[in-house]
Amino acid sequence: MEHSIALVTGTTSGLGYAAARMLAIEGYRQVIVTGRSLARVQETAAQLAAETKMQVFTPLELELDTPTSVQSALAELVKRGQPINFLLLNAGIMGRKERVLTAAGIEVSQAPLIGHHQLTVGLLRAKLLSPNARIVIASSEAARGDVPLFSYTDVAAFAATQYHGDRTAAVEALLRSGPNVKYQPNRAFADAKLIVAWWAAALARRLPTGMAVFAVSPGATPSTNAVRNAGPATKWLLIPLTKLIPGMSHTPETAAYRYLQASEFGTDVSGQFFASAPKKFTGPIEAMRHPHFLDRANQEAAWQAVVSVSGVDLSLVDLSLTQHP
Repeated sequence: MEHSIALVTGTTSGLGYAAARMLAIEGYRQVIVTGRSLARVQETAAQLAAETKMQVFTPLELELDTPTSVQSALAELVKRGQPINFLLLNAGIMGRKERVLTAAGIEVSQAPLIGHHQLTVGLLRAKLLSPNARIVIASSEAARGDVPLFSYTDVAAFAATQYHGDRTAAVEALLRSGPNVKYQPNRAFADAKLIVAWWAAALARRLPTGMAVFAVSPGATPSTNAVRNAGPATKWLLIPLTKLIPGMSHTPETAAYRYLQASEFGTDVSGQFFASAPKKFTGPIEAMRHPHFLDRANQEAAWQAVVSVSGVDLSLVDLSLTQHP
């Protein structure tokens, strides 16, 4: 890995910070650290350099909620002209008790995926991912349906009752938390992480041969800023319990290591979602085989909905290499 370049989103705290630190220690010669504020991410890069005694951290301002910021970040990466070997799409957040939309009309827990999609497609268009690049995007066990207080939306049923069977329209409604969506923060979070898993599966079919993408749950890591908006039941009941009960949670460093594990996975498992064993929140990761993760119609609906909301598709990208079937 001594000649590799990694880019990590959401690096100013928590899992992204831990992952950036570990990537440097693992031998990456450049780790691009990103965050909403340039001053804050410059401070983060300096702090990481001081901790690791390594001058490999490069700051990059990136506000995933703002398309112009994503475009500015892409322009800066194009100017640098250095292909990225590992793209870690880590940034994420839980929604608040009350429904909150971004300026673009996207539910806040869904918004990171839209920015990540714009970033990933932009890097592919600019040919700034190396031929054997690995992409990892953060998902969650909450998308499985076996986590207390969390449940996901049955998109097929939702589409049938509200959108004449149009699953793309149904997923877009979830992304926007539209008028037919009864907002509940834990369900919105579970839906967001399920759509992430579907998006990764759909992206895998569109990547050139040699590249791979994986959705990976970092596992139960309550000591991060991602849960700062969690509702009372989650914040004052579920999270304290996970901290008290052995095996229910782990450190940001242990969680971040899952990302690094996935960066070594082969193209044969591209598009799969890796998480703790069913009904577990920590421990070794494995591919999730739940039928709702493997539903190709939902995967493609998720992709098309993200394309519709983001305004960015891969169809115009000149991928001269042979694609996966």
